[in-house]
Amino acid sequence: MITVEHLCKTFRTANRSAGLSSALKSLFHREYKEIKALDDISFTIPDGEMVGYIGPNGAGKSSTIKVLSGILTPDKGECLINGRVPWKERREHVRDIGVVFGQRSQLWWDVPVIDSFELLKDIYKIPQNAYRDRKEELTELLKLGDILRTSTRQLSLGQRMRCEIAASLLHNPKILFLDEPTIGLDAVSKIAVRGFVQELNKKYNTTVILTTHDMQDIEALTNRIMLIGKGRLLLDGSLEEFKALAGENESLDELVARLYCQYHI
Repeated sequence: MITVEHLCKTFRTANRSAGLSSALKSLFHREYKEIKALDDISFTIPDGEMVGYIGPNGAGKSSTIKVLSGILTPDKGECLINGRVPWKERREHVRDIGVVFGQRSQLWWDVPVIDSFELLKDIYKIPQNAYRDRKEELTELLKLGDILRTSTRQLSLGQRMRCEIAASLLHNPKILFLDEPTIGLDAVSKIAVRGFVQELNKKYNTTVILTTHDMQDIEALTNRIMLIGKGRLLLDGSLEEFKALAGENESLDELVARLYCQYHI
């Protein structure tokens, strides 16, 4: 169970105009501005639910995932995940979560994928028998096969993403955070990733939180959508309720674009 109540997070960033004179001025008098990444966010996600978390770039999606995964500490608010506060009980918390960032890798670049898996086994202290069984299951489901013996740098984007997902699931987490997991993938690879996530949820009742700009991912995988903009949760409802907002002959992509304009985000 994930419970979030009134989360707030503000970042302070340096602000200056272009040009040499402004650069020199900032050496002696630096101006700052505050950006509200999260502004009074509250929601509850029960075990086994698959949620689509959508919004434009800079809306607060990644900041939310980083708070939920224990990477960021909020300024205000509360968050409990399986009875733990993520940023206070990080070591225990990470054993229950898996995180896949579509544009960041947890695999070591110059070594075979299997070596990265072995290191992750040691990091998570996975018993040898449990690791062997889990690796074999993930290899079959994600069709990894011989690519486990290939260095990460030699993999195609689709192959690497399948390995990234496997790496995040070696310790059999209860919750999976997917941040743009199909970005840059071809149609075949996207279908393979979607099918695996569905199978994972069905077999292990894994809770999945998906952030993406691909509405086909949202429609294929999730049964609930949360829309965030400028750090505020604007909509939270079922996929059917979300589709009901669409006009005649309006696609989901067109609906999302209209909602962005409607909420000025």
